[in-house]
Amino acid sequence: MLLLGTLAYVAFRLVARFQPVAIAVFLGLVVAAVLRPVAKRLQRVLPRSLAVVCAYLLCLLLVAGGFAVTGLLAAGESGHVTAQFDTGIERVKVWLEGAPFHVRPSALTDLQHKVSSFVSAHRSTLIQNALSGASQVVEALTVAALGLFCSVFFVHSGERMWAWTRDQLPEGGRERWDAAGRAAWRAFAGYIRGIILVAATNAILVGIALFLLRVPFAVPLAVLEFLAAFVPLIGSPFALAVASVVALAARGPVTALIVLALIVVIGQIEGHLLHPLIMSWAVSLHPVVVAISVITGTIALGFVGAVVAVPAVSVAWAVIQSVRRGGGDSLPS
Repeated sequence: MLLLGTLAYVAFRLVARFQPVAIAVFLGLVVAAVLRPVAKRLQRVLPRSLAVVCAYLLCLLLVAGGFAVTGLLAAGESGHVTAQFDTGIERVKVWLEGAPFHVRPSALTDLQHKVSSFVSAHRSTLIQNALSGASQVVEALTVAALGLFCSVFFVHSGERMWAWTRDQLPEGGRERWDAAGRAAWRAFAGYIRGIILVAATNAILVGIALFLLRVPFAVPLAVLEFLAAFVPLIGSPFALAVASVVALAARGPVTALIVLALIVVIGQIEGHLLHPLIMSWAVSLHPVVVAISVITGTIALGFVGAVVAVPAVSVAWAVIQSVRRGGGDSLPS
């Protein structure tokens, strides 16, 4: 346990120092966890290299098709929604001026003037922040390219890479470390596949609800929910809060309140039904452990820490259990 604790501390310091590289490797492992089973099945009828290429092409077509459909739907609604937003904002102003808020019209006008004055006074700062954001986009694209490059080798020859790493360890401890590594991969792959299923289920539920409520941009908001669900506990409420703002501007306060109620309902479904059912075959963690992990990861590494905290803790717990048992199963597909 002392050795594992020391290794965990050293690993954290290295991750913090070389964060872009660590993110790229993490993304590569995520892609490998998703595409490895697809490549394995294609490998039954195709050579390994061709099976890996076909798996990536299928994934690319699926992702590109999804974003294309989302973009077309958003573009088709934009003209109608602009007028709807203008009407909705006026409706919100009237609602705030009435009971029980009784907000003075001049207060809303003053708020608009203050926002405009702030933007005008800090225009240079906002432009500098935008340019800084552009450089961060370039860095993100570089990290994504490195992650994709690593994932190809993880999918194609992950077993051989792990065997080489294991053989560099002292011979007396190879068997136990081999079992720990296989348990770590099993936990990580199970978590990634499980969280994708949870995110997809959440997105479908949100999309159906927003469509029935006639909230504009239902499909893009469902995609946002899918992406946000990868951050446990705080991702889904954030996405639904954005959806409630859109509903408030387009459909009025009643619809916005219904969307806010969805935060509670979907949170209960996710916490008490989806996670216990879907994650039962991965490493089970207590909700308190999940909450502490997310908050600690956010404090340590920001948004990236919030995303990687739960899978990291799941892997660490799987390794500890494997070391205690002194054995493990075969490497999963």
